[in-house]
Amino acid sequence: MSFTVSAAEPLQSPVGVGIIGLSARGGWAARAHVPALEALKGKFELRALSASSAESARAAGQKYGIPLAFGSAEELVRRDEVDLVVVTVKVPHHRRLVEAALHAGKHVLCEWPLANGLAEAEELAGLAARAGVRGFVGLQARASSALRYTRDLVAEGYVGEVLSTSMIASGGAWGPTFSSGSEYLLDRDNGATMLTIPFGHTIDALSTVLGEFTEIAATTAVRRPRVTNAETGESRTMTTADQVAVTGVLET
Repeated sequence: MSFTVSAAEPLQSPVGVGIIGLSARGGWAARAHVPALEALKGKFELRALSASSAESARAAGQKYGIPLAFGSAEELVRRDEVDLVVVTVKVPHHRRLVEAALHAGKHVLCEWPLANGLAEAEELAGLAARAGVRGFVGLQARASSALRYTRDLVAEGYVGEVLSTSMIASGGAWGPTFSSGSEYLLDRDNGATMLTIPFGHTIDALSTVLGEFTEIAATTAVRRPRVTNAETGESRTMTTADQVAVTGVLET
């Protein structure tokens, strides 16, 4: 999904890609972006990566066969070989890294959510527009062939008039326990919440099929203000909502 607000020049194939946050230990970039780029070889070319340290970057470069491996994102975005920067790190770091890429004149694909709140996202969209580059956020569900097929069936009237729809889901990372690596998810000020991540992805899938909301009302609550580290048994405060209820009217 594009977050730019004005047209930019089309990307020329093959697009040179640099991934911020690609690790030899795995993670989302390794599971999703690397296989996708391999499948799109000829149109896209993975040319560079950056990791949390020079040592981690070297290990990832060796594992994935990428010669340009950097210990800082700033080094990556300055490389002429890179046309498109992919940001796959934790949400609190999105704004700084997207800004660096845009200031370097690079196109950007950032994992969802783009930033910590609407104000930051609007600021980045404006920066991308002024830079004359393309910006995208990783809302993957809308690219699913099954979801697109379902959307088309609804639009063509195959299921008749859609009277109502209900969606019930759970966000496991915001339950009674957490892992040490995900502790940052507990603090709503980090912007990586159940509302912004799993709910955002899921509601985008729903809206892809049935249309955007024309009216909406919502309630959130923190029902577990104290949660437990499953590895150490330590208790921590959780300030992000673990319950979200939404009602509204969709375009269909």
